[in-house]
Amino acid sequence: MTSTLALPDLSVGTWTIDPTHSSVSFSVRHLMVSKVRGSFHTFSGTIEVPAEGTPTVSAEIAVDSFDTGNAQRDGHVRSADFMEVDKYPTITFRSTGVQGSGSEFTLVGDLTIHGVTKSVELAVEFNGVSPGMGNGPVAGFEASTEISRSAFGIDMEMPLEGGGVVLGDKVKITIEIEAGPQA
Repeated sequence: MTSTLALPDLSVGTWTIDPTHSSVSFSVRHLMVSKVRGSFHTFSGTIEVPAEGTPTVSAEIAVDSFDTGNAQRDGHVRSADFMEVDKYPTITFRSTGVQGSGSEFTLVGDLTIHGVTKSVELAVEFNGVSPGMGNGPVAGFEASTEISRSAFGIDMEMPLEGGGVVLGDKVKITIEIEAGPQA
């Protein structure tokens, strides 16, 4: 069910994500007992707020901008074994609807990774709007989702001796966004 979402503190127009004050991070199970964490450093996006109706969100992430803190691992993940960044340089998201209302809601949209598009749901918390620091208002959002990397064609299996796999299938994505009205 898609409903109309009203965020009264968010003025009509285009709000642009401020990458300096935002983050896109992920974690995935490693060796069945711990997690590898990382983040993307290059991303952009907008929130379109209509006079009536539901805001829409679009975002793009440069896949080669991810960092897990280990150059050898990052190089392997960028390779054809996993992300194939030469062939699939971007991850995109386009919202298609919303479920719920108020400051906590579910944003539904099409996520494209590795050339595969799947519908995903992001649990979103709207943190409100601040007057900013002299450059106009800023809005804050937190969002999270969990995806299956194999559903997006990233299904490299590396079995462990004795059972299990080196890298889990479930990837948790956490997003912290600060956005301001587009100039």
